[in-house]
Amino acid sequence: MSRPTRRACLSAAATLVAGLAVAGGPFVPAAQAQSSRAQPYLMTTQEAVRLKQAAAYLNTVQSMRARFAQTSSRGNYVEGTVYMRRPGRLRIEYDPPAQILVVANGSYVIYEDGELEQVNYIGLGDTPLGILLREEVEFTDPDITVTGMRHGGGLLEIDLVETEDPGQGVLTLVFADSPMELRQWRVRDAQNIEVTVTLFAPRFGVDLDSDLFKYQEKAGFQRQ
Repeated sequence: MSRPTRRACLSAAATLVAGLAVAGGPFVPAAQAQSSRAQPYLMTTQEAVRLKQAAAYLNTVQSMRARFAQTSSRGNYVEGTVYMRRPGRLRIEYDPPAQILVVANGSYVIYEDGELEQVNYIGLGDTPLGILLREEVEFTDPDITVTGMRHGGGLLEIDLVETEDPGQGVLTLVFADSPMELRQWRVRDAQNIEVTVTLFAPRFGVDLDSDLFKYQEKAGFQRQ
């Protein structure tokens, strides 16, 4: 199994989202990505209703714990456990043999590579993950642009970008729509590499220890 790369893991945490197993190549920070103001998707009245329903549902989800499977467009695969507490908190633990940990602590997405003994800090607002971890998700927020929607087969997909910097990446949220439930998210980065995180047996509204979202650097690890 390929070792998760920094960019892949940050994509998963992205965005829920931390924003990941496997893409390959260096993570491209938002400041380096080519971008222009996002163009909104022209939705039908029915789509606008579904969009409101999705936002209302997300705002009921204050915490979550789930197993996940993560794949990338380069064919890699890994599993792990994700913990989320809004606003701003996320923890992604990858199963061995991966030595990767991703923590969003409210300000930063922190990527720890145990094999390389390195740790990276990326501003939470500099990843698509920041959209999902806001205190309140509102798809009409001017900072967020909906660039696409698809509905069929009992699923609703919504594509989102940061309005002023869509080059950060595209976050796609996938919901079951009857009843509505978050099932998956995808992140496509500036180099068109896509990471998909599929949730299994998610538990919502769970009590999570605050220590899950605290990060203590290990002795000897280098900050990149």
